[in-house]
Formats: sequence, structure tokens, C-alpha cells
Amino acid sequence: MSRTLRLDAVLVQAVIAGALSFSHLHDLAEAAGQDGWKAWAYPISVDLLLVAAWRRMRTHADNRPAWVWFVIALAASLGANIATAGMLDLGDVPPWLRILVAGWPALAFLGGTLLAHTPAAAPAETEPASAPLPAPAPDPVPAVTVERTPEPAPETAPELPPPPTPAPVPTPLPVPMVAVPPALLDHARKVADTHHATTGTRISTETLRARLGVPAPLADAITAQLA
Repeated sequence: MSRTLRLDAVLVQAVIAGALSFSHLHDLAEAAGQDGWKAWAYPISVDLLLVAAWRRMRTHADNRPAWVWFVIALAASLGANIATAGMLDLGDVPPWLRILVAGWPALAFLGGTLLAHTPAAAPAETEPASAPLPAPAPDPVPAVTVERTPEPAPETAPELPPPPTPAPVPTPLPVPMVAVPPALLDHARKVADTHHATTGTRISTETLRARLGVPAPLADAITAQLA
């Protein structure tokens, strides 16, 4: 209910202001020599220019031209209100005012044409986001088949008398092929010494490998260096 009352009050106020401004513009145009229907056309022209400028300001982003014509139409309406309030002798209108009243139709036509036919600023076109290129498919890895060639059966040789048993020769230890880090070798030596002090026997390669958690080749190289 309160919203309806506020809306009705605004409409009544607008009707009163429009009627008074309309009457003042008519009286000023008639005093300036525009009699008959021409005097009634002047307030319509001013109000239409006001409405066109206001609509342009509401619907377009660039409203600077609309503000210019809105101020011109508002000045014409306010000027007529002030002039007919006793500030001007309507029986003896000065020549400059007659010139303004006579030139108003052309000025209003120019403003209305510019407001109606000035193109709006085109919105900047946004470039579509480029879709990401698909990742190249990995090259297929060719399957490799390992074939084992059967070894030929050894040929049977004629039986010979067994050779004389040679004297035992100490076999040199093989040179380790795997590089052992010094820190790992020191740690392995401590483990081997602890095992020997506890059990009284030399630590085996399998036991050393299990204690250190290293692969077999590295365990063999460590055992060879600990010998």
C-alpha cells in the first residue's frame, strides 16, 4: 500500500510540474509572436527533447551528447518558468528572446535527430579462448622377442687316463667389478666384525646382503673387499 501511495504522489507531482511548464512555455512563445497552434507546439517540442535525451542517457553507455541536449531543453523549460514569473514584461519581449524562440524549432530538430541516429559504441569483441592442443600420442614401443639358441651337445671324447693331481695353488680372489662406496664398505666392515665377535665365524655373503639390504653383485663385491 505504501508503495502505491508513493507512486501516486510522484505521478501527481509530475503532472503538476508538466502542466505548469507547458503553460509557461506556451505563454512565452505567444508573447514572442508565435500565436495560435504554433504557441502550443513549443512546449511539446521542449518536452519531447527532454524525454529523448533522458532515454538516451538510460540506454547508452556514452551519454555525454544526451546530457548536452538534456541541459539545453531543461534550460529552455526553466527559462520560460522564470521569465513568466514576473522577471520579464511579456507585453514587451526583447528582440534576442524573439530570436531564441524563433530558432528553437530548428535547434530542437537538430538535437532530436542526433539523439535518435547517433550510433551506440559497439562492444569490444572478445576473442574466443583457444582450445588447448591435444597432447601427442606416445610412439608405440615395439615388442622385442628374445630367442635362446640351443647349445650344441658336447661331443664325446675317448676316455683317457686321469692326469696326475697337481699341487694345490692358491686361487687369487677375483677383482670386484662393482664399485663400492667407501661409507658402505666401512659400514659393512663393522657389521662383519660384529658378526665375527658374536658368532666366532666369518660372515657369509648371504648374511651380509640381508643385513645391508643390497643386491647380490654389490654384496659379492663387498665380501671380496672384506676378505
